[in-house]
Amino acid sequence: MGIIATIIIGLIIGLVARFIKPGDDSMGWIMTILLGIGGSLLATYGGQALGIYQAGQGAGFIGAVVGAVVLLIIYGLVTRR
Repeated sequence: MGIIATIIIGLIIGLVARFIKPGDDSMGWIMTILLGIGGSLLATYGGQALGIYQAGQGAGFIGAVVGAVVLLIIYGLVTRR
């Protein structure tokens, strides 16, 4: 997968995660993309290591969103003032 496709998928995953999690998340586009990419990596390797799904299955998208929501919650806890 190319870098442009990774950025676009990361953006989509990050936006979906920010839509699902309630509350005000004051972060820009770059942090949203990084959040989505991180959630995708977390879910891909975690889900496949646990044997929940294989590469290329639709459950990977759901797992990526869940991973991004978890990272969004952690990001909110770390940056809370």
